[in-house]
Amino acid sequence: MSPDNNPAVPAPPPAPDAGGNVPPKNSNGKRNGLFFRVLWTVAPLLAVALAAYYFVAFRPYESTDDAFIDGHAIQVSPKVEGRVLQVLITDNQFVNKGDPLVRIDPRDFEVAQAQAQASLAAAQSRLVQAKSQLIVSQAAAEQDEAAVGSSEAEANRAQADLRRYQAVESRAVSREQVDAAVAAAQSTAAELEVARKKAETSRAQIALSQAQIGSAEADVQQAEAAVQQAGLNTSYTDIVAPEDGWVTHRTVENGEYVQPGQALLALVESNVWVTANFKETQLESMRPGQPVSIEIDAYPQRAFRGHVDSIQAGTGAQFSLLPPENAAGNYVKVVQRVPVKIVFDDGPDPRQMLPLGASVVPRVKVR
Repeated sequence: MSPDNNPAVPAPPPAPDAGGNVPPKNSNGKRNGLFFRVLWTVAPLLAVALAAYYFVAFRPYESTDDAFIDGHAIQVSPKVEGRVLQVLITDNQFVNKGDPLVRIDPRDFEVAQAQAQASLAAAQSRLVQAKSQLIVSQAAAEQDEAAVGSSEAEANRAQADLRRYQAVESRAVSREQVDAAVAAAQSTAAELEVARKKAETSRAQIALSQAQIGSAEADVQQAEAAVQQAGLNTSYTDIVAPEDGWVTHRTVENGEYVQPGQALLALVESNVWVTANFKETQLESMRPGQPVSIEIDAYPQRAFRGHVDSIQAGTGAQFSLLPPENAAGNYVKVVQRVPVKIVFDDGPDPRQMLPLGASVVPRVKVR
């Protein structure tokens, strides 16, 4: 029988080494096979789990770390110049609307207010005099009008007498009587003309008195406005809080001379929001009203909730100091960012201030 037809003979066991120890059988092949079988079994399950985790935890959300606390910061400035008499607030203090902040020395403005009140009293006195003069002028005009009527009656009578003397025959009246009638008619006519001129003068005096009253009334109104302005200037020496807020960036000190419009401090209102600059590629499914989970670096242990309020109608670069001019030079496409306003669902907490500019990480549920 040929050796090729012999049945397989098991390999002899390994020979012992010089020390008489028999080496162990090689099990690497079995371990490798087991590893690959486990890998091919676990890998699909792991892939399914990762895909499910992505679709549940990541895909429904859009997030960015380019987000900050934003809000209204009111710059408080004086309306009048003067020396600061007293600063009534401290740094980072919470104040309510109407609370006193700074007091400017009011003495100069009080003097100006007293002068304005004196000018008002003088203007009112001139108005009273003008009205009294009008009454006198009206009485004189009435008297002169009555004199015109009397003179006119006398003139008419004299003219009638003259016409009668001239109508009769010359033998019935003497020449002296006719001359006397002519003289009387001329005299009464002249007196009538004088009375009319005097009446016209009285009427002109009435018009002048009325004009003086109008001027005096204007002076009174101007003086009243000056008194009101002086009172306002005096009230402006007490600078009060225009709204509720936190005192921030205080630069005013006692004894300092301040000018109108000079920034003394800022009031940060407690009603703040989040301005998140999302990439333009993240806005496809973003809509106002979508819920947002907010993480604030200043308060890592607290979870905040909010919702999308609005999306700005323009990128941040478009409203910068120097907007990009893409039509000039070589164009390089850069992903733009669009500011999105996110408001908190819970109202502001006066005990926990959210500083403007604090870093925020919002996660918007868009799907």
